[in-house]
Amino acid sequence: MEHYEYERQAAARGYKAVCGIDEAGRGPLAGPVCAAAVILPMDCEIAGLDDSKKLTEKKRGQLFDVIMEKALAYGIGWADEREIDDLNILQATFLAMGRAVEALQIPPDWAMVDGNRMPPLSVPGETIVKGDSKSASIAAASILAKVSRDRLLREIDGKYPQYGFAKHKGYGTKAHYEAIKQYGLLPVHRRSFLKNLSEK
Repeated sequence: MEHYEYERQAAARGYKAVCGIDEAGRGPLAGPVCAAAVILPMDCEIAGLDDSKKLTEKKRGQLFDVIMEKALAYGIGWADEREIDDLNILQATFLAMGRAVEALQIPPDWAMVDGNRMPPLSVPGETIVKGDSKSASIAAASILAKVSRDRLLREIDGKYPQYGFAKHKGYGTKAHYEAIKQYGLLPVHRRSFLKNLSEK
């Protein structure tokens, strides 16, 4: 994996502050969607950096601290369950990505977004399919988004321990559906993802 190929291409075209963007939590039944934007120094070595989905929870937590320390700038953006219900998950994800970019301490001049859909951002950019395994900046963003969201879901678990959020992080596991049937829907549940259940 050439970690900085896309960053170098952007630099060759004259862009000086290139950020990678990724999200976590598009699929769960509960909780917000989280996005992160990261600007790394060119060719910054971060041992073990990879797509967050390929890493253990422990390794992601360790890399989270290293990325925060080495990044030139990073931003975290959220869209909550109400915004997801009002807008739809794609538009809410775009909203979170825009908020992550706005939170960067250095204004970027080029954005590289994981996936194949470009959000309406304040800067120009490109989409990169499977970008989290092709670009160091996007891989770093995927880790910041995933760890930030997982930590929030652990906090939610503290408020509603019977639902098991610390384990399933809001995803639609058998145990999660059973908890909903037994205890009902919570304010953190995405009603648009649970239409059939909420109508019963």
